[in-house]
Amino acid sequence: MKLGSRLLIVIAAVYIFAAVGEPAEESLADKIKRIFEPTPTPTPRKHRKTTSTKKKEPSPSPSPKPKLKSSPRAAASEAPEPSPSATPKRRKKLSPTPTPEESATPLAKKGRRISATPSATETPTPSATPTPQPSETFAPTPSVTPKKRGAPVSIAASEIAGYENYSREVRKVVDLALDLASRGLDYKYGSADPANGGMDCSGFVYYVLTNVGVRDVPRDSSEQYTWLRKAGKFEAVISRKEDSFELAQLTPGDLLFWTGTYKIERDPPITHAMIYLGREKSTNHRIMIGASDGRTYRGESRYGVSVFDFKISAPTLTNEGRLSPSFVGYGHIPGLR
Repeated sequence: MKLGSRLLIVIAAVYIFAAVGEPAEESLADKIKRIFEPTPTPTPRKHRKTTSTKKKEPSPSPSPKPKLKSSPRAAASEAPEPSPSATPKRRKKLSPTPTPEESATPLAKKGRRISATPSATETPTPSATPTPQPSETFAPTPSVTPKKRGAPVSIAASEIAGYENYSREVRKVVDLALDLASRGLDYKYGSADPANGGMDCSGFVYYVLTNVGVRDVPRDSSEQYTWLRKAGKFEAVISRKEDSFELAQLTPGDLLFWTGTYKIERDPPITHAMIYLGREKSTNHRIMIGASDGRTYRGESRYGVSVFDFKISAPTLTNEGRLSPSFVGYGHIPGLR
């Protein structure tokens, strides 16, 4: 009954549509389909909506563009994530280089990339800074070493040839002079007392002679030269030969005089004085004793109160453009011969 009623309704509907004026081209089957189609019609519309939504979903495909625009922010957030993985590799490369000099160079090259980790870059730098300073610490030492190399030296009286034949007064002079040389005294300008730690050349002569009983000894080398000249005890030397006849009268205890050892206005211009000791047994070279700031003994520079080589050399031009010191002559001390 139900099917029959439905068919009747359908037929009636067809006639009604025909009466209204719909075109007669449509078949009965088509009209029946249209009656039953209203129920499924919402489904295709829903599919269209879904399709439209699907089309809208790809439309945000330009979302990568905003992603690119927002990429710096994302990169900033993502950058710290890879940085810890990258930094340990760099730290491992830096860690096996403990030396300050080697660790400083890679940091300087990679300092821009490792700038995010200041703790690693700043720690090695102070270790590199002290390295140049120790190189500066050795600078003052060479100025001290020549004084140590040129330290004063003394010898035993028995090392002087013919010492046993010297007069008692001359042996007193030689013994006291050698004793002063053994104390390691410096050259100190203006001093005539070993208690000051050093003496100058004329101060040494003055101290030795006055302590062995010689009277009226002048303090200055120029005055000592004048003292012997007036007493008629001076022998001038012009020759520059070691075997010159002018040295035939030279005996132990005599005073030796030079001019031009340093620039000073004196008359007469005598600037240096020493005491002649004789010849050394081992070398047969003439030796002398006194205070100096740079003469030699056995070819090595000595400073202070010491034994020195006695040689005569021709004056030459110094670096300052003036003549080097020249030997003037020697004088016999009154009462010692």
